[in-house]
Amino acid sequence: MMKKYQKKPLIIEAVQWFKNGDYPDDNCRWIEPNPITDRHGEPFLSEGKVVRYYRHPDDSGERQCEHCANIMHEHGWIETLEGGHIVCPSDWIIKGIAGELYPCKDGIFKASYDLVEEDEQG
Repeated sequence: MMKKYQKKPLIIEAVQWFKNGDYPDDNCRWIEPNPITDRHGEPFLSEGKVVRYYRHPDDSGERQCEHCANIMHEHGWIETLEGGHIVCPSDWIIKGIAGELYPCKDGIFKASYDLVEEDEQG
């Protein structure tokens, strides 16, 4: 007979991600295009340090994601303890109890977590 277990209640930190630069520790900055090589370029936001741009050598980024239907160019990529994971717009980036980071789909996040008010955090 298999025993049943209940997950211990714990408080985690999380940020919902929609686009490059949304994760606070990404430290993105605005880059000005090179006026000599890119005369018509627009300033752009540098890649995040935690949630990076999604890229794959066999994927132009124009295909639709099978999870969220957004094009892959709008996705991020995060390294986790289990390896790299795609981050869909609206996924949550969760910081685990050991400081590890991982993405979580919005529906699963909302079913699993409640917002803790500041006075409850101690």
